[in-house]
Amino acid sequence: MSAQHTTITTVQAEFRQDDYVLYRNPTLFWAGKPGHTVVCRVAYVERYSSGKIRYALVPVTGGLLRDVQGDYMRLLPPADAMRDIDTAPLNADGAATDMTAAAMAWLTQQHTTANRRPELPAES
Repeated sequence: MSAQHTTITTVQAEFRQDDYVLYRNPTLFWAGKPGHTVVCRVAYVERYSSGKIRYALVPVTGGLLRDVQGDYMRLLPPADAMRDIDTAPLNADGAATDMTAAAMAWLTQQHTTANRRPELPAES
């Protein structure tokens, strides 16, 4: 009887500078240590003549991760981060309590900006 192996193939995406990604440190992950997965911003993309691509990442908690392989990164789409603003029932009771503080700050800024008279440019 032969053993069957299931292979899961993922397509490696190319990430761009300023993308937000989820990075999993394979060394910490396979060792079972905490803190192996962090949210980062792509600070730099290094392309080699061999075709290899490596990334420099800045974790949102601070620091710098160098020479990171894209296989251990997943894109965090802006639509996911902004979904609570885009789908919030703004006219319903309790809508504000269902939104994050960042979403409320953004909406407050938009309300303030929208209700101001446009300023005329200063005369030279």
